[in-house]
Amino acid sequence: MSKLDPTVKKETLYITAWVLILSAVMQAVFLVLGKWGIDVLLGNLLSGVCACLNFLLMGITVQKAIEKDSDDARSAMKFSQTMRLFMQFAFGAVGVIFFNPIASVIPLFFPRIAVTFRPLMDKRSNKTHSDKGGE
Repeated sequence: MSKLDPTVKKETLYITAWVLILSAVMQAVFLVLGKWGIDVLLGNLLSGVCACLNFLLMGITVQKAIEKDSDDARSAMKFSQTMRLFMQFAFGAVGVIFFNPIASVIPLFFPRIAVTFRPLMDKRSNKTHSDKGGE
C-alpha cells in the first residue's frame, strides 16, 4: 500500500477536529435538555468514527484514482462511493437500533458542515498571513 498523502492526512485531521467539536456541542445540548444518557454518547461515538472513517476512505480512494486512467478512476470512485454509503447506512442503522437515534444520525452530517466552513477558514488564514507579511 502506498503512503498516505500529506493532504489526505491534513484534511482528515481537519474533519476529525470539527467532528469532535460538533460532537461536544451536541453532547452539551443533550445535557442541557436533560436527555443525555450513555446511549447518546455511544451513538455519537459510533457515528463520529464512521464519519471520519468515511472521509479518510474517500481521500485514499481519490489518492489512488489519480494514478489510474480516466475510466478506471471513475469506476473506482463510484465503487468507493457505493461502499462508503453502505458503511454509513450500516453504522447509522446500528446506532438507531441500539443507541439514541438522533445522536446516531446527526454526526454523519458533521463532515459536511466542516467542508462548508472550510472556505471561511481559508480566507481567514490567508488574511492573517497577508497582514503579517505587510508589517
